[in-house]
Amino acid sequence: MDNFKTELWKQFGAAIDMFENAISKCPDELWTYNYSTGKDTLHATHIDEIRSSYWYIAFHTLFFTDYYLDTDPDNFKMPAPFTIQEEDIDEVMPEKIYTKEELLAYVSHCRNKLQNLLKDMDEAKADLRWKNPWKDYSMIEITMYNMRHVMHHTGQMNMMLGKTSHDLPVWVSQAKVDL
Repeated sequence: MDNFKTELWKQFGAAIDMFENAISKCPDELWTYNYSTGKDTLHATHIDEIRSSYWYIAFHTLFFTDYYLDTDPDNFKMPAPFTIQEEDIDEVMPEKIYTKEELLAYVSHCRNKLQNLLKDMDEAKADLRWKNPWKDYSMIEITMYNMRHVMHHTGQMNMMLGKTSHDLPVWVSQAKVDL
């Protein structure tokens, strides 16, 4: 189990590092830009206006990264300053546009949560069920599903970056820090 945890960390940690790099590389003018509509979302009043904006894709990704890393999804709570509930994500406007700094701090929170989850995992914990109304996975499967979700949105954000710059984040083959 120790070898598996280390290998999973190296790859999921690398996914988080690449996601963090995509946030860090985002120029200010792209942060609130909605890729689908071609409009700025700085004064948006409805969730449909922000779903394809860079900052919201980053926020959505971090929300679900945190949520899927929680061993008790029924009692999930986001860290401050974030306030949205699981049932409201992608349906309700966040109370504000989160800054790069706030989301980068959330990346650190998620990275630490993943490290703690993997450090504490044994075979019994790996087999525990992660359940919500839509999913019923083992902790191992939800962790791998989570990694795929992070990589999906990292690719989306890198595509958006590539439309404005050729200075894209580099590939990260393994996590920068050890488990």
